[in-house]
Amino acid sequence: MPIPPALVKILREHIEEFGVAGDGRLFATSKGGLYTNSAISRVWKAVRQQAFTPAQVASSLAATPYDLRHAAVSLWLASGVAPTEVAKRAGHSVEVLQRVYAKVIDGQRELANSKILNALNE
Repeated sequence: MPIPPALVKILREHIEEFGVAGDGRLFATSKGGLYTNSAISRVWKAVRQQAFTPAQVASSLAATPYDLRHAAVSLWLASGVAPTEVAKRAGHSVEVLQRVYAKVIDGQRELANSKILNALNE
């Protein structure tokens, strides 16, 4: 999946500092195993406490690591990336994407009208 150059830089720095597991995974336990969901949840909760304001911690903002994936897909859609490309990157069908993310797709009328007008004027 393509990622922005700024994130590639962060990823490369992480790999340079910490390396990768024997099977290529970025994160592994000290014995090379997989982290359990409960371990991930504990770390996530602690990170949220450090990174967010008290009001944000009390909210549902990024309550779980999976919420970051949802936020990324929402950002792509809101940025005007074609739903077919978003679905491909997210590993969804377009139908699932439109059903799950309909609220993000809604409200794009002005952006769509602007794009159509620009295309017609060219």
